[in-house]
Amino acid sequence: WVRQRANDWWTVAVPNFTHEQWRQNFRMSEDTFLYLCHRLRTTMEKRDTNFRLCVPIKKRVAIALWKLTTNSELRLVAHLFGVGVTTVWRCIREFCTAVNEVLLPELIPFPNEDKLMEMAMTFEQRYGLPQCVGVVAGSHIPNVPMEYHAEYFNHMGWHSIILQGVVDGSGLFWHVFAGSPGSMHDATVLHVSGLWDLIGQGLFPNDTRTIAGHDVGYYLLGNAAFPLQSWLMKPFSDTGQLTAEQRAFNRKIWRASCVAEQAFGRLKGRWRCLLKRNDSHIDLVKTMVLTCCVLHNLCETHGEQYSEEWDPPAAGEQILVAVPPEEDAEGAAVGVRDALVDYLSTD
Repeated sequence: WVRQRANDWWTVAVPNFTHEQWRQNFRMSEDTFLYLCHRLRTTMEKRDTNFRLCVPIKKRVAIALWKLTTNSELRLVAHLFGVGVTTVWRCIREFCTAVNEVLLPELIPFPNEDKLMEMAMTFEQRYGLPQCVGVVAGSHIPNVPMEYHAEYFNHMGWHSIILQGVVDGSGLFWHVFAGSPGSMHDATVLHVSGLWDLIGQGLFPNDTRTIAGHDVGYYLLGNAAFPLQSWLMKPFSDTGQLTAEQRAFNRKIWRASCVAEQAFGRLKGRWRCLLKRNDSHIDLVKTMVLTCCVLHNLCETHGEQYSEEWDPPAAGEQILVAVPPEEDAEGAAVGVRDALVDYLSTD
């Protein structure tokens, strides 16, 4: 709700922004911003009362975007927009809730059969990997919880929650899960995220392709920390005794997996609230993280240009992890990976 405060920046400066100024300040063009306001209007808009004027929908969305883009202190955002700190907090919370309710199901849907086929074609055309439909990866988001501090203390020496995402060959998220404590192992996050159960229950259609004499269905790529599954391929553990074909397979996996690393980089580059400590309640932080993933897909699908100057510093998140023994892997999973090795060695 509006009090009489100076808000010249919003009322005078922003209406005269160039396209580039919109992109730099809100990470999107004015057209995409207006589209966002239109989609969220019904959920977010409030009505004036006889006692006070409500904050207009455009300003409410801008306040939330500014916070997500800059991670500025609430009082600084309040001063910039000429509103109270409580109003800023409320705009952020209501915006993120609306994005999760209205846009997340549309912009980060679990792919249907046609979409899976399309994604498989993209990975094969770009990276030479048949039947691959995504890369599953994780990233740490700084956060200091009010309790259970030890559980959120990660291997890099700071508190965080984990964002797990599945990224397609174009760098779009098609499954996201946020909120696991920073100390949790990648494989455990995969299980609690629901993705393991979703795929295990048969949400991947039985659309197999014969590769090197083996029936290969759709699969994801993951790092060495994940268990090898018929739907989850990972590189061979390098014990110094890998064959040339196995090393070539590992290189293919690494090259294709870079699409996820780059997507997470653009995500954090656009929405810098993901780079800095966030002292909000853990539930709000999770909602903010998922909102940023939705906004990432919105910007990417609307052709919003990403500037390399936004790139976050190297996070240094990759370390050696305890890898499940591969002799315990399912025989079907080993067969799929061996078939891919044979296929790629003759490609």
